[in-house]
Amino acid sequence: MDHLFRIGQLRRKLTKAGLQGLLVTHLPDLRYLCGFTGSSAAFAVTRRAARLFTDGRYKAQSAEEVQGAQVQIVSGSPTVAAVEWLAAQAGAANAGFDPAWTTVAELTRWRAALPARLRRGFLSAIPAPLVEPLRLVKDEEELALMSQAALTGCKLFEHILGFLRPGLLETEVAAELEHKARLLGAEGMSFETIVASGVRSALPHGRATATPLPRRGFLTLDFGIIHGGYCSDMTRTVYLGEPRARERVAYEAVLEAQQAGVQAVRSGASCGEVDEAARSVLRKAGLAEAFSHSTGHGVGLEIHESPRIGAGQKTRLLAGMVVTIEPGIYLAGEFGIRIEDMVAVTRTGGHVLTPAPKALIEL
Repeated sequence: MDHLFRIGQLRRKLTKAGLQGLLVTHLPDLRYLCGFTGSSAAFAVTRRAARLFTDGRYKAQSAEEVQGAQVQIVSGSPTVAAVEWLAAQAGAANAGFDPAWTTVAELTRWRAALPARLRRGFLSAIPAPLVEPLRLVKDEEELALMSQAALTGCKLFEHILGFLRPGLLETEVAAELEHKARLLGAEGMSFETIVASGVRSALPHGRATATPLPRRGFLTLDFGIIHGGYCSDMTRTVYLGEPRARERVAYEAVLEAQQAGVQAVRSGASCGEVDEAARSVLRKAGLAEAFSHSTGHGVGLEIHESPRIGAGQKTRLLAGMVVTIEPGIYLAGEFGIRIEDMVAVTRTGGHVLTPAPKALIEL
């Protein structure tokens, strides 16, 4: 990863925003900017210098990981040390912070650490994130990591198909997925694995419980892994037993909507247009009210990133973005169906990173 280039991009944003410095505390932003993967740190950058502050637990790790910035090991709060360092820089009259990742208590503590003359005006909340927009478009290295993470997810799906059978607990299915993920080299799961069977498939976020898999009914599997810090995300819904005619029709409607959403992904398309491509299919099928969430979201160092693929969203897709396309329907007390792919935006369309089968699988 070219961390010096990323920090350079951030500096250009600082200049444009009229800031002399920036305090970064959101850990995925830190990892993006300098490569640090620990759990306690702050990153301070000015137009001429960049420094990561962390504690003694990460002395060896930070020396190995951090690029493009100096490392300072502190015994107290890394964020307070970073604020004090920013205030001590020559010509630094102000510094920004992201209020989305700052509590009132933290801001009070930071200001208390400043000289009295700087407590009022030195730190200011930035009106919009500065690091997050840099993360939207992935470079070739990032896309390679995400592609590998997605393909590992496809292998997990293939594996779990041979494991599933009526009577297994949802938690056993989740445990098998997660155990196999580790064996395949995953650093961890992107989020808590969703295994929702039978009437529980109508829960969009039906995390695995001690419910046994039914002899007949839908089973939704939503999972992802972390590889090289980057997340994958995919959903497949299969059927245990033989589906009824109404269930087949519903599945085909969701599949058609999902494919329409994927086909709408291209550089220059608005997120709202992509959402409408999927949503309109379900509207025509009389299932619009059963589709209760957005069509998708960005993925990267975090499982949910910008942009949001939702109704009325004006953001335009750019080549290099990675988004999910995941329409679903949820009929309370009956069943639910969701199908999800990760899709990399290209100049000519969308490249599906999760090419696992989507036609209805009956087990």
